[in-house]
Amino acid sequence: MRAAAFVYPWDITGDPAAADRLAATGVAQATLASSYHSTRALTPRHPHHRVVTARHAAVYYPPGEDRWAGRPLRPYPHGRDWAPGEDPWGEAAASLAAAGLDVHTWVICAHNTRLGEEHPEITVTNAFGDRYPWAPCIARPEVRAYVTTLAAEAAVRPGARGTELESCGWYGLEHLHAHDKTGGGHLSGTAAFLMSLCFCGSCQEGYAAHGADPDLLRRRVTGALAPHWAGAPAPRAASRAEERDGIRRALGEELADAVAAWRTAAAGRLQREAVAAVREEARRAGADGFRVMLHADPAPHRCGANVGVDPAGVLSHADGVVLPCPPGPDGEAGRAAVIEPFVPYRRSHSVLAANLTIVSGMGGSPGTLAADAAHAAGLGADELRLYHAGLANDDDLRQVTAALATLG
Repeated sequence: MRAAAFVYPWDITGDPAAADRLAATGVAQATLASSYHSTRALTPRHPHHRVVTARHAAVYYPPGEDRWAGRPLRPYPHGRDWAPGEDPWGEAAASLAAAGLDVHTWVICAHNTRLGEEHPEITVTNAFGDRYPWAPCIARPEVRAYVTTLAAEAAVRPGARGTELESCGWYGLEHLHAHDKTGGGHLSGTAAFLMSLCFCGSCQEGYAAHGADPDLLRRRVTGALAPHWAGAPAPRAASRAEERDGIRRALGEELADAVAAWRTAAAGRLQREAVAAVREEARRAGADGFRVMLHADPAPHRCGANVGVDPAGVLSHADGVVLPCPPGPDGEAGRAAVIEPFVPYRRSHSVLAANLTIVSGMGGSPGTLAADAAHAAGLGADELRLYHAGLANDDDLRQVTAALATLG
């Protein structure tokens, strides 16, 4: 199976050995972040630093002034203190290509805390009136315009042969936030979805247009969540189907259907427009065969980096999907749950990429990579994504190298 590894520009720039070291693992592709959210990242092998703190969401290339002139929502340039140089993406991409690797862009779309803090009116607003600054509401036309423009610019960088769009859909409550203190409510997957439903003006109009009274919906949501604040027992892990059934019980079938119709339509529209914008940008750049993939989950109600999609719909316009696959023998059911729903809808050129965590310190299992890859292939996956080569320690990478050698 063809394998690609995720990397950040700062993993490569300033380290003359980084690109060759990545190529030596046996991966064929580097998926290099061109637009990324704030993060604090370990760099185990870099000669000049061990921890990089990217203080805010940023793009790692010079954004086009003509493209963004007059727009209230626009990307933020990277900080030179954590990513030196005018174009760290371009510098890293050149090093990776020189090492013989295909380079694809990795674009974070609708996840930007600084944008939400500076423009609170654009963010997801829950049933209690709380805003999520990290989650621009994708139903709003100004957010959709921002995401599609960003996707085109950040995806089609010089030398890139394709892109992978992450968070190209609904974001919600769950978010790796600094000093997070949200665990006290024992939220199930159903409850997390209810806490992620947006009640901004655009979404209330959308619910109403699909036959749902927004005020009744708000009351159903807050009522269904009340047991969690009262101390309901911690829920067991539920499947995607069980989460969906729980949503229908909490809201009632008519409201649940209306909510699903509105949110699926809004996400599908954004995804189609983002893919079309990238394709048009690639056409203008003369980038023949430019591949456009989305990070996705087959349950449309799921929020976050791997956005919920309609499998049939997304494979009708994108070239493929990158799917979150749990590593290790205990992850077999999880891999089946995310890969198999896409198989009936794949086209001749569709790619189903199994995304496996290889960082042992983050719950990954590099030692079972060969077995995990074989299992994913048996379910229908075509390619591997390895998260994350820049974060993995030396022993993790040694095990990855050994596994990829057995996979040919």
